Amino acid sequence: MKISYNWLKEYIDIEGMDPIEISETLTSSGLEVEGLEKFEAVKGGLEGIVIGKVISCEKHPNADKLSITKVDIGSEEPLPIVCGAPNVAAGQKVVVATPGTTLYMGDKEFEIKKAKIRGETSQGMICAEDEIGLGNTHDGIMVLDEGAEIGKPAKKYFDIQEDWVFEIGLTPNRTDATSHYGVARDLMAAMIQQNHKKLKLSKPSVETFKVEDTSLPVKVVVEDTIACPRYSGITMKGIHVTESPSWLKNRLNAIGIRPINNIVDITNFVLMETGQPLHAFDASKIKGQKVVVRKAHKDETFITLDGIKRDLRETDLMICDENDGMCIAGVFGGAFSGVTEDTTDIFIESAYFDPAHIRMTSKHHALQTDASFRFERGADPNITIYALKRAAMMIKEIAGGNISSEIVDEYPEPVQNKNINISINNVCKVIGKNIDANIIRNILKNLEFDILEKNADEMKLSVPTYRCDVVAEVDVIEEILRIYGYNNVEIGDKLNASISFTKKPDPEKVQNTVADMLSSEGFSEIMTNSLTKSEYSKKIAGFEPKNNVTLFNPLSSDLDVMRQSLLFGGLESIVYNQNRKSLNLRFYEFGYSYVKKSTKIDGKDVLKKYHEKKYLSLFISGRQHHENWNLSDQQVDFYSLKSFINQVLFRMGVDMKNVSVTEEPSPYYQYALNYLINDKKLAEFGLIHNEVLNHFEIRQPVFYGEIDWQLLLNSIPDNINFYEIPKFPEVRRDLALLVDKNTRFEQIESIINKSDKHIIKSVGLFDVYEGDKIKEGKKSYAVNIIFQDRKKTLTDKQVDKVVNIIIHNLGKEINAEIR
Repeated sequence: MKISYNWLKEYIDIEGMDPIEISETLTSSGLEVEGLEKFEAVKGGLEGIVIGKVISCEKHPNADKLSITKVDIGSEEPLPIVCGAPNVAAGQKVVVATPGTTLYMGDKEFEIKKAKIRGETSQGMICAEDEIGLGNTHDGIMVLDEGAEIGKPAKKYFDIQEDWVFEIGLTPNRTDATSHYGVARDLMAAMIQQNHKKLKLSKPSVETFKVEDTSLPVKVVVEDTIACPRYSGITMKGIHVTESPSWLKNRLNAIGIRPINNIVDITNFVLMETGQPLHAFDASKIKGQKVVVRKAHKDETFITLDGIKRDLRETDLMICDENDGMCIAGVFGGAFSGVTEDTTDIFIESAYFDPAHIRMTSKHHALQTDASFRFERGADPNITIYALKRAAMMIKEIAGGNISSEIVDEYPEPVQNKNINISINNVCKVIGKNIDANIIRNILKNLEFDILEKNADEMKLSVPTYRCDVVAEVDVIEEILRIYGYNNVEIGDKLNASISFTKKPDPEKVQNTVADMLSSEGFSEIMTNSLTKSEYSKKIAGFEPKNNVTLFNPLSSDLDVMRQSLLFGGLESIVYNQNRKSLNLRFYEFGYSYVKKSTKIDGKDVLKKYHEKKYLSLFISGRQHHENWNLSDQQVDFYSLKSFINQVLFRMGVDMKNVSVTEEPSPYYQYALNYLINDKKLAEFGLIHNEVLNHFEIRQPVFYGEIDWQLLLNSIPDNINFYEIPKFPEVRRDLALLVDKNTRFEQIESIINKSDKHIIKSVGLFDVYEGDKIKEGKKSYAVNIIFQDRKKTLTDKQVDKVVNIIIHNLGKEINAEIR
């Protein structure tokens, strides 16, 4: 939100105050100034440019189109200047850019320097109007009136306006500060409190408003008073649409609004002055002299001011004439009803629209305008008439014409001020400082809160309708505090605190840790809908329709049940990306699954038949690496997913020696492994069955894993033990084992680890062989075992003893033979 310093001075006496000081005051009162920049009506502000008089003018001896002049600019010696303008002559008062001056022409800039032009010295430049930003013509130099004072800065001669613009970061609740008058109100209240000055807020008067005739009446019909609680309007005849005066253009340019014409500029001026959006229609284009406020019809279309044809929804509020739409209410004007150079009669709209309706329409059509910005947040319903009169009076002054109708005001249920009771004691208690009751009352009066009743401790306030965010006592206290000054509340010597218990491990911290780790491995987090299709449970093996948690009033058949698994949303995300040529995918998601138990539950405990559980799901598909000339075209596989599952468990401190492995995959897997801890399923991961992929029309293998999140949290060790780096060397032994074909490495690893819990550090598999040299039904595993003692160097005798125990246990439990 941009606010002009010069504009503020029209409402409050801040003449001579430093803009930086004002910035600090605004920020301390809750209107944070995020930026402060200087505005110049003419770029460069005509710095270095002065008024001069041409003393002499002679033809250049070496150039037919150049002249050699001497120009008096009030200095000791006249300046020799070579000039190419055909209209330069002795005796003229001209505009001179002295050496060192920077001139701006559009996006270009150049510096005036002392130079020799065709052998003659030139110490400046006599300027045309386009060269200093005062016009567009370049027919010749500017020739000024004889009364122009020699040596006078051009900035003062042309009265070039300078301004300071505050960029205020508004919070969504502060609609009252979306105008210059609203900001001036806060600034006045804060300055009175901080400096104890007697300041007065000056609001432009509309007392002289009067209706000249009623020759152009327009009937207003509001069909939806919920979406449009108030609609006001008035007509004017005989106006002249032209360019706005300089002062008005400067006001708008300073805050980044492009001037269009005097009528549109005045509506924008009143908007930025009062915060009330206005819209001017060409009255000759209002069919039937009737304005109808209604919802859009089914399949209705509308061409907006930007020339785009838009498909309207039945929830969009429209401003229409007898037949057609003229404007999307509170959002954007139409292409054919606006004010043009040929307009002579206008209808001015000043309305209050329901914030929710405007917000929905603005978001749907992606139209964010100055009007929708205010209506979305809640404009003041009781300022429409004032803004209408203010605009009509300005138009009459600037564009001429007559006010040609009575004010039409459709306001069936007027919005009243809210009454709130506050306690002085509560104010001081919440703020943390005893504040004099008179100070509190003065702050409220300066913010235009009316005090209806008061006694020693309590007050009954009438809250103005422009403060739609103030609804309770605590909101009033916040208003008092921001004007009183946060910095004026001292920090006490005593700190009150309560002891809070934090559950260990912190679930949120753990989740963020895992999320960061997976993201660093190239995964993207997805957040899918907890609602899904009941069709999935019917067509995908492993899920029962009777276990669905069904919605009583589903939005559609695609969102009629709660998901039984995170698998559904993840596969939808994969097919969405696949259809957009993104094939190398890694996703993870934290989310809940929902299941309805089939067992009978006592009627009093109806919620017990519903069960929800949180999972971490992982999906991988496509290449192992992005396509690159020096990387192989390797696809992800089961072991890729397994490594990520193991990383998560390792990062959480889960001891894999306590994890058992089974091969009992759910029906939607082609093959999978289960990790169990204390006989409870901690994780399941594998390759999704082709039938499931075909149902989703996924054309490449997808590996999916899920981790029971709560069980993982419960499995995180309470304490983490740290050890110094071992000083003693590791010892490695390799074993070639002949085992049954269905024997898994995890079984071998478990047997080896149980053989000695002191010096066996790790077990690895480095080769698997099945071939002609191996008995039928057998395979060969080559494993390495790393031994290490933290306290001493191991001897061969110690290691061999443990190896013999390992060989004995392997033979006893899985009939393994040493090759």
